[in-house]
Formats: sequence, C-alpha cells, structure tokens
Amino acid sequence: MGKRTQKPKERLFLRWVLRRGDQLLVASILLVAVSLGGIYYGVQRMRSVEFIDIDEAPAANYAFMVDLNQADWPELAQLPGIGETLAKRIVESREMQGPFLDHSDLQRVRGIGPRTVESLRDFLLPMPQAEAIAVDASAQPAS
Repeated sequence: MGKRTQKPKERLFLRWVLRRGDQLLVASILLVAVSLGGIYYGVQRMRSVEFIDIDEAPAANYAFMVDLNQADWPELAQLPGIGETLAKRIVESREMQGPFLDHSDLQRVRGIGPRTVESLRDFLLPMPQAEAIAVDASAQPAS
C-alpha cells in the first residue's frame, strides 16, 4: 500500500487550523471575556435601578358585624378569639337550644365566658327584642 499524500490545498488549510491546546486556550479566553462582559452589564444595570417609593394607603376601618342567629360557622370564625371549633359550637348551640336572645346568651356555649362576650360585642349586630323572635318549641330543651 502506498503512502497517503496531501494535496497542496489541504496543507494550506491545515496550517490555519489550531491545535487542540490552542483551541482550549481561545475558548477559555472567550469564556472569560463573555463572563466579564455579563458581570459588567449586570453591575451597570443595578446602578441605574432606582427604587420606587410606593405610598401606603391609609388603613381603612371596616365594620364587620355578624348576626349570631343567622351567621354560619365560617363567618363566626372570622371574629377575634373565635376559631373554627368555637364557631361550630355556636352554630350547634343555636340549632339545638334555639336562637340567642341577647349577646350574653353566648355564654351557654362551652369555651365562651363573660370576657369573650365583651370582646365580641363590637362585632355583633344588635339583638332584636326577645318577643320578636319566633322560637320553635321543639328546639327548646325540656326543663
């Protein structure tokens, strides 16, 4: 078999191709240059950023009031000091023992005392007169 010879055009092309080590060096230099350019761009962008002052809206006071004889437990659970458990107890008491005649009737619910009732008064709608409430006789406990 004979030796392979290269044509003159191929030799000229091979002179311009870099060796493996030279290729790695050029790639490393390009990588460093691109990284430094990105860092420079990021720093310049951060310097030009101005923080915007957002005015805070004044706090609005909304009157959240609940009717003890109409509210479901999710509404009652929104009251301060009343969680899901107490709210469900209030609804259960209302269903078993009838409507609340006044705010102090809340004390019949286990876990609610006089202090809790006082703290809730601002969030409870005024109760109608006891005579105006129609009570189902079957809902009243036997005395």
